[in-house]
Amino acid sequence: MPVPTLTLLDSQLNTLANLPFLKMNGLGNEIVVLDLRHTSHIVTADEARAIAGFARAGFDQLMVLHAPRSEGTDAFVRIYNNDGSEAGACGNGTRCVAWAILRNSDRDTATVETAAGLLVCQRVGDDVFSVDMGAPRFDWQDIPLAHDVADTNALPLRRDVPGLPALDAPAGVSMGNPHAVFFVADAAAYDLPAIGPGLEHDPLFPERANISLAQVVDRQHILLRVWERGAGETRACGSGACAAAVAAIRRGLADERVEVQLPGGSLIIDYREGGTVRMTGPAEFEWRDSLPPSLFQDTAA
Repeated sequence: MPVPTLTLLDSQLNTLANLPFLKMNGLGNEIVVLDLRHTSHIVTADEARAIAGFARAGFDQLMVLHAPRSEGTDAFVRIYNNDGSEAGACGNGTRCVAWAILRNSDRDTATVETAAGLLVCQRVGDDVFSVDMGAPRFDWQDIPLAHDVADTNALPLRRDVPGLPALDAPAGVSMGNPHAVFFVADAAAYDLPAIGPGLEHDPLFPERANISLAQVVDRQHILLRVWERGAGETRACGSGACAAAVAAIRRGLADERVEVQLPGGSLIIDYREGGTVRMTGPAEFEWRDSLPPSLFQDTAA
């Protein structure tokens, strides 16, 4: 089956009815890409939830392309979780956006802008992309936290878990969205769906947080599970992999290049303290379809 390109809406339309979309994934992280660069329509939370409820377009993150805001960029991208909330970053989704922009292009580089800043994406192999995710931020106000803490690399947060070591003193990192990374001896042992919601909504995190369980196997290898705010546990989280690698490097547990293995597969993360984080991994096309008008009968225009 030939690989499709994105079909843009007519500039006069202000509705999502019949909008073509691409269903993709990054290591099993379910992604939908919508191209609104020729329209002024902004997806509402209700519309995002409606799209997530359509079986053919179910997603962990929805990547919506808008006309560029900054010179030299290909698109401004809004990112939605499946509960309709917006996210500042999604590494796996960004690779899918790069795939969509570059698939039928002679170029190997695309630059997109999100609420978190500019992201430069490079095609490095067949359906493999490297994304400069920008510099991590560690100040309590940037993560953000509800108040100042003595050390954002060991947050004052603890959860007792019956029969298992307590989850204690996670590292706080912003990768354009807030992350709390707990280092554990066995990431698979914990019931993350039971633990994740309470930690996501802990009062320490005024904008909620992505919660990670990171198991350092050796200095080049981390096993990771992530509870994503607004989406739940996902098979992969690109920004979560970046945050875990950065946190491990800051604690002296990992080298500057580390493989982060998630349930859906592995990402390579490169980070040197004081620099930016580079994430490399695949983007996979699944299918193209259109959104039925019936999805939006009960949503705001």
